[in-house]
Amino acid sequence: MVAAGYTAAQSTDSLKNSNQMVQADSSSNLLSLFQLVDSLMTMPIADLELGSTLVGRLGYNSNIVAASRTLGFNQFGLSPGISYYHKTGLYLDATAYWSQEYSPNLYLTVPSIGYLKSKKKWTFNLEYSRYIYSFSDSTYDLPYTNTIGLSNFLEVRPFLFRLDYSFYFGEKSVHRIMPAVMLNLEKRNWKGFKRILLYPTFGVLLGNETWQISQYVPNFHSLIELAILRKKGKKLFSLQTSNYNKFGVLNYSVSLPLSVSYKNWNFLLSYTYNFQQALPDEPITVTNSGYLSFSIIRYFNFKSNSVLTDLLKMTK
Repeated sequence: MVAAGYTAAQSTDSLKNSNQMVQADSSSNLLSLFQLVDSLMTMPIADLELGSTLVGRLGYNSNIVAASRTLGFNQFGLSPGISYYHKTGLYLDATAYWSQEYSPNLYLTVPSIGYLKSKKKWTFNLEYSRYIYSFSDSTYDLPYTNTIGLSNFLEVRPFLFRLDYSFYFGEKSVHRIMPAVMLNLEKRNWKGFKRILLYPTFGVLLGNETWQISQYVPNFHSLIELAILRKKGKKLFSLQTSNYNKFGVLNYSVSLPLSVSYKNWNFLLSYTYNFQQALPDEPITVTNSGYLSFSIIRYFNFKSNSVLTDLLKMTK
């Protein structure tokens, strides 16, 4: 028998280029769906007589390399955003992402529309987001341009349980499921601050990934077959392509967010560490990593009660 070598070419569905190994997802609320809900979770609650609300925010992420597994690029830098929540529960949001590492610096804009509803100790948030990329580098593979997401919160004091589902679609599609549990440690009306909230969080990210492995395989199994193929001038090797689509755990994360509320301002500092996981037989190399994020949020509240009141009561 003859042992024949081969050349393999492999790709996942979110590669920057055909030779780049992607990182694993983060369960750290990377895009607008999670940022919006986190803004509500940290909203000042001294006055629960809330109506329609305008929210402005400016965030900074040190380096969330984990975003590349789904979106195809690392996500870091500044992220300004603005949201308007109507008292009926409907809301609009726009979030931008800026970094000197990309060209142009404003490399992603995410407009969103959603609906928020609370009933007793359960709250859900349904949202659609559109990804508008502005990369000038054509080597980026960006197969996802839309997301539909559903977030669920259930309060069992002092814990808050969370279950998120996201469906990314465009040229390709993937599913993401993220259960998480938060422990709410709160101090109110302390030294002029309305609220100080520390909520350690543990999350698990599950989802599917698709990839393709191509390799050249020999068309012979013995020296005799090799000699016959050469004599007839036929190909000694053929390109064989295999497609994979597997589902499993993509990431474990532990985060420690600290929220400080002063009047209509909120300051959020968080550190997240990701334990990234590769799916069985997935051709990538993953590494554990952590990052620091900071957000400044300003609330402009309007008269009359709204659906936001119930969500805020959950974090009392």
